Formats: sequence, C-alpha cells, structure tokens
Amino acid sequence: MRGVIGLEISRGRIGDAAVLTIGGEIDLDTAPLLHEAASACLDEVCVVDLTDVTFLGSAGLTALVNVTERAKERQASLRIVVDANQPVIRPIEITGLDRELALFHSVDEALQARSLR
Repeated sequence: MRGVIGLEISRGRIGDAAVLTIGGEIDLDTAPLLHEAASACLDEVCVVDLTDVTFLGSAGLTALVNVTERAKERQASLRIVVDANQPVIRPIEITGLDRELALFHSVDEALQARSLR
C-alpha cells in the first residue's frame, strides 16, 4: 500500500486482473500517482476501484482520461469502478466523461464484463 497525504493506493490481483483500490482525495497533488499506478497495469486487465475516493478534482478527471486514451492506444482493458459515490460520479457525469470512460458499479461487475479491447 502506498500513500501520500490524502491518498491511498493499493494493488492486488483477482484472477488475471490487476485491481487498484484508491482511497482519499484525487487532486492536483495526487492525480499523478493515480496516473502512474493505472498506467503501470495496462499490460493486463486493469480495474481501478474509486469507491473509497472522497474528492475527484479536474486533475483526477484528466488523469482518468489520459490513462483511458493510453489504454485504447495499447488495446488494453481499463475498467473504472465508481458505484454511486457522489464525489466521484458527479464530476464524471457533469463533464460527460461517463460516455468516454468504461464505468462499472462494482469490482465484480468490472471483472465479469466482456473484454473492452
């Protein structure tokens, strides 16, 4: 588990997938860590669980978009779990990114989804 003030990132495995569990605030200071961690797991199915995130700022949204674009370029599978967590889903919906990002309501749903490659 790796942390910076306000952010915790842990990496685990479920089957063939890497699962990143993110907790805390994703802002200008911590968004690069999210980007780095998600980019590092694009060689396999990568699930990013944001259900414990308490704040998602514009830098965090940018990090998610950039990693999603990188995944598409590499034909990798990046799946983002958001559930009904208002600090996360609200900025994603307001910006229209819910139509661009591969969003799921639970880690199980993300793992069971057909390949997004």
